[in-house]
Amino acid sequence: MNNKSWKIFRGTPEQPHNGIERLPEPPSWRKFDRKERGTTYQTRPEEIDLVNAALYLRRPLLVTGKPGTGKTSLAYAVAQELQLGEVLRWNITTRSHLQQGLYSYDAIGRLQDAQGSGKDNLAKIGKYIQLGPLGTALLSSTKPRVLLIDEMDKSDIDLPNDLLTIFEEGEFEIPELTRISDKFPGMVVKTWDNKSTAIRNGKVNCKAFPFVVLTSNGERAFPPAFLRRCLRLDLPEPTPDELEAIVKAHLGDSIEQAEPIIKTFLKRRQKGDLATDQLLNAIYILTNTVNTDDDPMVDSQDEDKDQKKAKLIDRLLQYLSST
Repeated sequence: MNNKSWKIFRGTPEQPHNGIERLPEPPSWRKFDRKERGTTYQTRPEEIDLVNAALYLRRPLLVTGKPGTGKTSLAYAVAQELQLGEVLRWNITTRSHLQQGLYSYDAIGRLQDAQGSGKDNLAKIGKYIQLGPLGTALLSSTKPRVLLIDEMDKSDIDLPNDLLTIFEEGEFEIPELTRISDKFPGMVVKTWDNKSTAIRNGKVNCKAFPFVVLTSNGERAFPPAFLRRCLRLDLPEPTPDELEAIVKAHLGDSIEQAEPIIKTFLKRRQKGDLATDQLLNAIYILTNTVNTDDDPMVDSQDEDKDQKKAKLIDRLLQYLSST
């Protein structure tokens, strides 16, 4: 096997090898280190203003923008800078509903345990309850937690309105615990971030309203009552200067080699939707990994180095639309 080649997988399963040992460290945006998320986020002045307004007013921040504009990264940047702990993330799907965000109750598990032991396990009902990301964010604390409700566009039509009462009141009830509060006024349950907390009388009361970021790709309209209770931030696509700053933050000294790729990205973005992380992927591969002199990207011997790179860039910068 050619150790100078950038290719780890060679398409020769009949000849196994240990090439995976040459796999380098992942790029910064693919390290899955929650503590590092948001540290490279490039914040604009208008974003700083609206984040501060949301903190002061205790209002959710509805962040709208195309994929790859940094909507989710903003939440992590705020949590990192203000030392507000782990971001509580609720990924919305078409099946998401309010209770899912507040808490879950494993009634079947409790029933099976009761049948197996032959005893009433009412005193241990708390072990079958786990607070969701929204429920955990509303726990009483001296500092606000950061709650990211991601991709609200996908939600059921009722979820935005269902969230209104929670955002206004800052509290909710767990009926399974309320019903037994006369016998068991304090019950320990599990939180979304795998900690334990005591719930008094079946109610969760917010003390410090969480910093809530709701993200949207702008694919649907939300009810006026919901919009009235949110501060709204629209993230535009990064400008050429902003793209350079993002590349520097993630890839350091690769900016000179990256300039032609950035120009190609900007030209292609005029004709269709592209995300910033696609640009980072292309720059990382072409400046840190690929050696087109030793390992041709294509079989044709007539193509020069620039043509080979151009073909790979084209593959990496595919438009986000299906057409």
